[in-house]
Amino acid sequence: MDSFTNHRRKDKVVFVMGATGTGKSRLSIDLATRFHAEIINSDKMQVYKGLDVVTNKVTEDEQRSVPHHLLGVIEPNAEFSALDFRQVAALAVESILRRDKLPIIAGGSNSYIEALVNDEEFQFKDKYDCCFLWVDVSLPVLHSFVSDRVDQMVQAGLVEEVRNMFEPDADYTRGVRRAIGVPELDRYFRLETTVDEPTRARLLAEGIDEIKANTCKLACCQLEKIHRLGDVWEINRLDATHVFHERGKEALEAYEKLVVGPGAEIVQKFLYEDAKLTTPPIVTATTIAGAATLAAAPPPIVTATAPSPIVTATNLAAVVAGATR
Repeated sequence: MDSFTNHRRKDKVVFVMGATGTGKSRLSIDLATRFHAEIINSDKMQVYKGLDVVTNKVTEDEQRSVPHHLLGVIEPNAEFSALDFRQVAALAVESILRRDKLPIIAGGSNSYIEALVNDEEFQFKDKYDCCFLWVDVSLPVLHSFVSDRVDQMVQAGLVEEVRNMFEPDADYTRGVRRAIGVPELDRYFRLETTVDEPTRARLLAEGIDEIKANTCKLACCQLEKIHRLGDVWEINRLDATHVFHERGKEALEAYEKLVVGPGAEIVQKFLYEDAKLTTPPIVTATTIAGAATLAAAPPPIVTATAPSPIVTATNLAAVVAGATR
């Protein structure tokens, strides 16, 4: 199978941005399966171990065998700043490119993305061509969806997940405890064993409502940041609003037509615009047999002595140490 690096003039990186709940992870995985890519998570809460429901991490099944970097690898109480992300993500990009794959950086923490792209020391913009995709959903529709999604997360075990991490003297300004869904339930956990059932139900409902409100506030802040970045970067907007109005087969068709289809076209043009190719090598069901072999092969999760580390819990410390030296 031809690889995109055989035809490029400059290494290329794709970014998938958007507010919480818009489907960034889904799009990044769909693109990764088409373009022989690996994904670097840029969600500042999903980098941490634990609280998988609260932080809405993609499951192993949802990842569809696409390698993910910086997903659930940081200790829950550790600090992981935008500077830390910049250092580790830059190494992950280089590692992915050395394996002749496309780096896709996906997540809602735009401050992390900005720190990486605008880093003068690493000179990211000088090294790489960047393609920015923005999955957008109108705020009224998104707020309604976010409210329903919080209810689904509660049904999936959000309360029990947070209860298992609850500590009366916990610091909600550090680590994964900053995640929306954790501090909002503090009062409920402190009082649940000392009040009657109606009061417990009221306290829980108030905590859940606060989670919904804070998630909607986060979405607004994320959109404001994307609009500011759009004044500096060329960002390709994909309007997914109609997808959220549909259900079942109609939703899948709308997603293909309005999001993944146009997104794939943008990425294809971005990768091959400077190459004279009649048939760009996109990894699909009809790609030549070599693609299946490559896709089935497990990505190399490498030790500190190997040249191309996937950023996992077992090698993150070595990667960070190397980046800070």
